[in-house]
Amino acid sequence: MERPFSDETPAFVSSHDIETLLATIARRSTNSNAGIFGLDSMSWKINRESALFLGAGRAALLQLAHPWVATALVQHSSLLSKPIARFHNTFRIVFTMVFGSLDQALVAARHLYALHTRIRGQMPHDVAAYKQGSHYEANEIDALRWVFATLVESAVLAYECAMPPLSPAERDQYYDESKTLAGLFGIPPHALPSDWDAFVAYNQRMHQSDALGVTPAARSMAQNLLAGAGSWIYPPHWYRALTASWIPPRFRAEFALEFGVEEQRAAERVHRRLPSIYQALPSAMRFVAPWHEARARLRNRPANPLVRLGNRFWIGQPLLPFCTGQYEERQ
Repeated sequence: MERPFSDETPAFVSSHDIETLLATIARRSTNSNAGIFGLDSMSWKINRESALFLGAGRAALLQLAHPWVATALVQHSSLLSKPIARFHNTFRIVFTMVFGSLDQALVAARHLYALHTRIRGQMPHDVAAYKQGSHYEANEIDALRWVFATLVESAVLAYECAMPPLSPAERDQYYDESKTLAGLFGIPPHALPSDWDAFVAYNQRMHQSDALGVTPAARSMAQNLLAGAGSWIYPPHWYRALTASWIPPRFRAEFALEFGVEEQRAAERVHRRLPSIYQALPSAMRFVAPWHEARARLRNRPANPLVRLGNRFWIGQPLLPFCTGQYEERQ
């Protein structure tokens, strides 16, 4: 099977590469206080929606379908038994990149790069296109691009589950803005699909390729994730059904996800009932706390106690981090 965008020799992001990307992003910023996107961007419009949590399970499972990601989690993560801590770590970095000031976004990017430099090793057994003993690194561009792609595609799916569908122009704008976010991940522009249609085609090729393959460890992690193992949050049946409905059939089988008539009906009920309920929510509940914090920052106001409380849910601390020391160092 084809390996999309793959070279014979894997390409890795060097410290020079990431600093070059960050310098380019900084030069393009027109308002450092507004960050890399700003109030009128499609990125803020979409990522402010708490409904994006609907796509978190899908993104996590598709990331686990990459053997390097699953192996890195087994060999390097101390948080496999702490899903809430891992949730906070992920959203702390992503929301800081999206809603933080320019300085905050750049700090988050450097932190992520430094974290990834410590994640490397050898494949313990053959899986998909990867041979036992072959080397992997988290800062490899193909792997980074796949993680980025799962976040962007899942965000659009979740948004359109609760909100009116995006127009083709809005999708193109969102994807174009997301290329800047990819730069913070360390992904150079030439390694990305050119537009939304090309991005969709890339995802479809990846779904059919031997660049992905579910290991027994990944299957176990996925089952634990959807069961809420080790957490006080237990995903309801409808959430598991919706996640399964958004996973390509190949991976539903490889992850051994249940998706019979009952699950199909549950997913259909979500699509039918959720929009009217969700769109009636007050903004304090509907929009994520990091967006509210960013709005307050642009008004030169401190985040109020309700926003600080909401941030504890989304990122595990009352405010978006301002320096590397405020990040949880364990991955």
